[in-house]
Amino acid sequence: MHDIRLIRDDPEAFDAALARRGIDPVAKGILALDEERRAVATELQEVQARRNEASKAIGQAMGQGDTEKAEALKAEVAQIKQDMPELEAREKELGNKLQYALLSLPNVLDPSVPDGAGEENNVFLREWGEKPHFDFEPQEHADMAPALGMDFETGAKISGARFTFLRGDMARLHRALGQFMLDTNTREHGFTECNPPLLINEEAGYGTGQLPKFAEDLFRTTDDRLLISTSEMVLGNSFREQIYAESDFPMRLTALTPCFRSEAGAAGRDTRGFIRQHQFEKVEMIVAALPEDAAQEHERITSIAEGLLQALGLHYRVMALCAGDMGATMMKTYDLEVWLPGQGAYREISSCSNGGTYQPRRMNARYRPEGSKKTEYFHLLNGSGLAVGRTLVAVIENYQQADGSVIVPEALHPYIGGLTKLEPTT
Repeated sequence: MHDIRLIRDDPEAFDAALARRGIDPVAKGILALDEERRAVATELQEVQARRNEASKAIGQAMGQGDTEKAEALKAEVAQIKQDMPELEAREKELGNKLQYALLSLPNVLDPSVPDGAGEENNVFLREWGEKPHFDFEPQEHADMAPALGMDFETGAKISGARFTFLRGDMARLHRALGQFMLDTNTREHGFTECNPPLLINEEAGYGTGQLPKFAEDLFRTTDDRLLISTSEMVLGNSFREQIYAESDFPMRLTALTPCFRSEAGAAGRDTRGFIRQHQFEKVEMIVAALPEDAAQEHERITSIAEGLLQALGLHYRVMALCAGDMGATMMKTYDLEVWLPGQGAYREISSCSNGGTYQPRRMNARYRPEGSKKTEYFHLLNGSGLAVGRTLVAVIENYQQADGSVIVPEALHPYIGGLTKLEPTT
C-alpha cells in the first residue's frame, strides 16, 4: 500500500512512478477522495466538539435556573445525536473507498528496474553452466515421465485437469528435492524453518497483496478462507501488527508447503505436463530487513536460489524483470530461468524480489529505530528456493538417458536412500 502523505506531497511524481507500469494518472482522483474524507472528518469533529460543549452548558444553565436555555441546548444536543450517525457512516464509507483505492494500486518500482512492456524486455544478467549435450533427441518430461511414475491420467481422473499423481521413485525424488532445498536454507543460510497454516483469512490476503488484484486466482473455501497460493502469504503475515527492535533484523523464514492456484488468468498456458499445476509444492524464503540492508538481502536470496541450481548441476540464467513484467507487489525482481532441453526453452524456476515497505505498510508491521520514539516500516523480501515441481521437471529433462531412465543428481543421494537412477516401468 502507499503512503497517502507522499501522494499529497508530490502527486505528479507518484503518477510518473506508476506510469512506468503503464498505469494512467490516479493521484488526482485519490486526492479528491482524500480531501472529501478529511472534510467529513473535520465536520464530524466539529459536531462532536459542539455536542460536548452544549452538554456541558446544559448543566450550567440548569444551575443558573435558566430553564429555557437548558431546554434549547437539550434540543440542540438531541439533533446532533440524530445527525451524527449519518456523518460517521459517510466518513467510514469514504475511508473504505480511499483504502480500497490505495490497496488496489501496485508497488512503485525501484529506479534500477529496466523499462519495458513485457517479458521480451527483461534484461539478461548472467548464466551458469552449459546446456547438456545428448546423442539422442531429448524428450519433454510430459512424454517420458509417465513411465517413471508421473501419472497425469490418474490425477485428472481424481481431481480434474492440472493435477498429477506421483508414484514410487518419482514421488521419492519429488520429496527429496523439497527436503534438500529446505535443509540447505536452514543449515547453510540461517533461515528459521516454519510449518504454517495452508488456509488464511481475507485480511491476510490483503496484507501480502494477493487481494484484491488476484482474487480470481485463489481457491476459496465455503467459510471464505483462502488456500495459500504461496507460503509468502503466511510467512509474510507472521510479522503483521507487530513492532520490532532494530536489533531483531534481519529475520529470515523458510517453509516447504503445498500451494494452490486456480490460474484463472492463465487459460491455455502450459496445460500439458507438470509445469503449471493447480497444486504444487514450493520452498519459500522470506526476509524482513532494515531498509538500508534490503538491496544486499535481495542479492543474497538470489544467490541462495542460484546455489541450489548449481548443486543440482542445472544450467540457468538470471534475468532482471522489466517494468511491464513485474509482479504488482514488488519493486524489483530477478527471475532464475532453468534450461529444459526437452522443450528447448528456459523456464522460470525462481523469482527473488524486494517488495520494499509495500507489504509491511498493508500489514502495519513496523520497527523502532534505535534511539527513536517513532516507528518506521521495514522491507519485506521473498524468493522461491525453489519451486519443487519445476525443479523435478528440470532434473528429468536434463538428466534423461536414451533408455528412458533419469540419473539422480549426486546432491540428492542422501535424501533418496542412495538411489542413483529412476528406471522406466512397463
